[in-house]
This record gives sequence, structure tokens and C-alpha cells, in this order.
Amino acid sequence: MNLFSQNKNKDKEPLAFRMRPESFSELHGQEHITAPGKLLRRMIESDKLQSLILYGPPGTGKTSLARIISCQTESEFIKLNAVTSGVKDLREVISQGQDNLELYNRSTILFIDEIHRFNKAQQDALLPSVEKGIIIMIGATTENPYFEVNAPLLSRSRIFRLKPLEKQDIIKIIHQTLEDEERGLGYLDIEISQETIDFLADRSGGDARVALNALEIAALSTPSDRKGRIALTRDVIADSMQEKIFKYDKSGDNHYDVISAFIKSIRGSDPDAALFWLARMIKAGEDPMFIARRIIVHSAEDIGLADPAALGIAVDAARALEYVGLPEARIPLAQAVIYLAAAPKSNSVITGIDRAQDYLENNDPGSVPPHLRDTHYQGAQDLGSGLDYKYPHSYEKNYVEQDYLPENHREASFYQPGDQGQEEKIKKFLKYLKE
Repeated sequence: MNLFSQNKNKDKEPLAFRMRPESFSELHGQEHITAPGKLLRRMIESDKLQSLILYGPPGTGKTSLARIISCQTESEFIKLNAVTSGVKDLREVISQGQDNLELYNRSTILFIDEIHRFNKAQQDALLPSVEKGIIIMIGATTENPYFEVNAPLLSRSRIFRLKPLEKQDIIKIIHQTLEDEERGLGYLDIEISQETIDFLADRSGGDARVALNALEIAALSTPSDRKGRIALTRDVIADSMQEKIFKYDKSGDNHYDVISAFIKSIRGSDPDAALFWLARMIKAGEDPMFIARRIIVHSAEDIGLADPAALGIAVDAARALEYVGLPEARIPLAQAVIYLAAAPKSNSVITGIDRAQDYLENNDPGSVPPHLRDTHYQGAQDLGSGLDYKYPHSYEKNYVEQDYLPENHREASFYQPGDQGQEEKIKKFLKYLKE
């Protein structure tokens, strides 16, 4: 039996399930891997599949692609869900795959939904059969497979990354659903404007399932008028969706990708982009202290001494967050973000400390020169500590030339000030002292 076949209790199946495509002609989006001539499409249409992993956000077509494969392949197609299946289930499928190969010369395709849920032992149990070709594995995951799937299994699989659907793809799916009388809502007399369809597509966050779930609840819960028409207005759709969907996983790719975009926007001196990513993180429920800590780090890393006030402003924003919490703390956080994005930039602080650490990694640090050693204990001078030390404040302009590094490191140089903001003055001052 095809595990993707329609259930007789059609009315009880969610609209998103019923509308899953059965062929490429019904599939919208993911052209980068499904367009004619692309590798994945060629593999499916020629029924010459190899083990692969479909990786991407929810509602982007991973299970839909598996369904197309199940409809087109002559291999036996078996589906498991990693949440409800264990090693015993895997062994049964592997045994069945062995029989198919030896008795009928027939391949077995195993589709594993949410493969990232399999632990190491379960993935290890799968590996030998994949390696020997007893089964062809198709894994689907919303998590980065490079983090969640064992390296040996990854090396034997092709990875195809799916992207959030574009607005136009969602619109096509909505129109297709409204017209399909057998699987969709075409049997209803629905009145909906293109503007409302655009609104629904905009708020779905690139997830077709979200759009269809909202469309279904709106259509089935809205009473028809005397003529039997169901009017789906913008307000009805908004009420059916409640909150706009923000795709964000605080422990997965979104967490790292969005914070990366946020920091790069600050580093790139783009306040608007920095505020956009800040708002997205706050809206998605990111830990605000995580945001504040990253702001503090990058105030020193990307601005540093070009504007020494930046670090203080970042720390003040973190303190304000502790005092008042969200939502009010979004204001001082935004103030710090705007200040940092608009400030002159320099990475001399992080490059300076990195150079010093790298230097010590490859060189013997040596001993502290006698004139720099501590003298705050009895007998220190008898040991020669502090002798010949020159106290800078006893000299004109509080400076006197003297060696502060061990003798074998006196040519080392780590801090290289830039030409931006306050650091330009620091650079001139240090040059003046050396001269």
C-alpha cells in the first residue's frame, strides 16, 4: 500500500495533507533543485535514486518531494517517522529490503521523516544497509544535517537544501487549492480578493502548510450568505492566523543565521538592517540577554577604540534590560544597536589580542624583566625586583622611554590602530611618543 495514498475519511484529513503534490506539475517552489534538468529531478524521473537528505524549514516541500517519489518509483517505498520508530523498526525494514533485493531484484526506498530525531545508535544501525545498497535512504529534517546526522551517513548521502517558499509560490498553491474540487476547496463557493490572497501569502512565512491551515479554518468557520457564498476578507484571514509566522528556532540554524546577519549589519554600518534583525529576534522570542551579550562583544570587536563609548553604551543597554525587561528594554537595546551601527569601525582590539595570543603560542614567553617585577613585599629589593624602574609620572608629560617586554620580545608588535574616529588620535599620540 502506498503510505501517501488518500484515506477514505477525506473530510477528516487536513487540507494541507490533501493538497500535497503527486507530480512535479503540482509542485511549486524549490526550482533550484526541482527544475527540469536539475540533479534531484533527473534522479526522481529516471527512478535512479541514491540516498539523500532533504533539509529545510517546515512547509517547504520535503514530504511533498517524498510523495512524488513514492508515486513515480518502481521500488518499494516505506515510510518511518523518527519520533515513533526505533532500531527494531529499522531492522524489519532492512530485512525486508534484503528480501526485495535477493528474491525480486527490487530496490527499497526508506523515507525517514525527522531523521534528526534518530540517536547515534539508530543512525549507526542504518549505516551498513545504506552502504551496501540494501536500502536507499531519504531523510527529511528541519535541522542542519551537518550537526544532527552522523558523518558516515552524511558521506553516503546527497544533501538537498530547501528554501522558504517565495510569496508567488504560496499564491499559486492558494489558487490551486481554491480551484481543486476533489482535494481542495473548489467545492465551496468562496469569494476572496487577490489582495487578501497576497496578505495570506505574506503572513505565512514561506510555509505552505501555514497558509493552507489558515485558509481551511477561515473557509470552514465562516458562515455563507443567502446565496451560499463564503466571503473571506482580510480580517477573517488575519483572525484565522492570529500571529504572523516567524520561522525561528532558538537552538538551530535560524538562531545562528539571524544573529550572524544582525552582527554583520552592525559591522557594515547599516542601522536599518540591524534594527530589522533585532526586531525579528525579539518578535521570535529570542533570549534578550543573548542579544545583549552579542552587542557587548561586538561593541569591542567591531568598533573598539574608534569610539570607546560604544562599549559603555552596550553594557548600559544590558543593564537596562535587567532592570526593566521586555518589552520596554527593546528601546535601550535599539538605541545601542543604532549607536554601534552608526559608529566608526575598527577591529584593532580583537586583532591585537589575537596577535598576542598567537605570538605566545609560538614563542617562549620568557621572564618578567627585573625592573617590572612586584616590589610590594619585604625583601623584594634584595632580590633585585623593581630596580631601575622609571616612574612615568616623574617625567615630563608623564612619559619616559623604557622597555616593558622581555628582552627577546622587544620587537613584537600587536596593536595596530586604525584611522577611524578616536583611534586616529590614538595612532598619532603613540607615534608622537615613539618619536
